[in-house]
Amino acid sequence: MAEDRDRAWDLMESIGFCMLSSLDGQDIRSRPMMAYADRREHAIYFLTDVHSHKDDEIDRNPHVNLAFADTGGQKYLSVTGRAVVSDDREKIRELWATPAKAWWDNPDDPSIRVLKVVPQDAQYWEGAGSLASYIKLIAAAVSDSRPDMGKNVKVEL
Repeated sequence: MAEDRDRAWDLMESIGFCMLSSLDGQDIRSRPMMAYADRREHAIYFLTDVHSHKDDEIDRNPHVNLAFADTGGQKYLSVTGRAVVSDDREKIRELWATPAKAWWDNPDDPSIRVLKVVPQDAQYWEGAGSLASYIKLIAAAVSDSRPDMGKNVKVEL
């Protein structure tokens, strides 16, 4: 449904940071990353370093998961997709922002790479907010009902 796809992209854009999970053999490795969601290009971009382990893991197995969380707003999004690492200098300059300066001096640093994730599907959960969610949980715990914790949608991207 177009509305649900749009909502998934809205959540990616508004939350901004996610845990990027990749496969290291049989093990799953996760790390926090700043995401640049671009729905027009149907891609989520990250700046990464050529010397990082995630780049090697993605070269061996491109299947990744992106987990976005806005705990204060009770909004969560899980995105499954395929990733590729490139040395696209134009895209690096386009994505360059203040947070990148913590890792590199400038966008021309030869160790910067672009990690591009093409999403396949997403699942999101949206609640009424922390306080309302806690009240619903407590009310359900003292009654025979199950709490209505909000909307849960799975959508192909």
